[in-house]
Amino acid sequence: MLVDSHAHLGMPQFNRDRYEVIRRAIDAGVELIFTVGTDMRGCRKAIEIARGNEQVFAIIGIHPHNAKDANEATFSDLRALSKYVKVKAIGEIGLDFFRNISPKEIQIARFRQQIHLARELGLPIVVHARDAQKEALTILREEGAQETGGVFHCFSGGYDMAKDCMDLDFFISIPGTITFNNSSELREVIKKIPLDRILLETDCPFLTPMPFRGKRNEPAYVRITALKLAEVRGLRFDEVARITSKNVKRVFRLDEELI
Repeated sequence: MLVDSHAHLGMPQFNRDRYEVIRRAIDAGVELIFTVGTDMRGCRKAIEIARGNEQVFAIIGIHPHNAKDANEATFSDLRALSKYVKVKAIGEIGLDFFRNISPKEIQIARFRQQIHLARELGLPIVVHARDAQKEALTILREEGAQETGGVFHCFSGGYDMAKDCMDLDFFISIPGTITFNNSSELREVIKKIPLDRILLETDCPFLTPMPFRGKRNEPAYVRITALKLAEVRGLRFDEVARITSKNVKRVFRLDEELI
């Protein structure tokens, strides 16, 4: 089986054919999808989609782009929504100093608050860190995030960063960028990361893998990423699928029968 550990099925790009997209993923061998909210509306939508589809789980949190819009009521709402059984993590949360849509100090404050919330709830964390990897790792250490563990989503760093993430009991999630012609450095890093610490994701509708780059991404395409990972590591496809799917069970604490 395959798992798409990070999708955004609630985004408008899927409004016209969301359930056909899920069906195509199942037909492609994707048995589980984790759909991620990035603001309160998106979090509610993620849960709605998870309620209506056995194969879909929800991850909820406030993305750093939306940090400026969050307040105390936001965290009360997240706490309440997290009680739904199919909510499996707090995310994607973190820092984005590339675009700075929210001021840095607000991003940092909201990141810390959501780590506190994840620790309170006993849920793992899904981290977004763009041009802020060192800062994100420092905050995770300071806030005791190793107690929850989690995932560094859409990983693009070097091996030293990957090792620091793994030392905090975080997994490394690989998107379709592994297939890009200009991603040779990422492929070299991925060769060194233990396979039992890797997850696969699409981050759809973004980061569409080759040969579909430029079109909308969707969960079925996680198969392409798995095939590329198998090629890079010199492994059989079924071995990559089995181990990365087992890793999902570990990080998101799924029942044994789901894997």
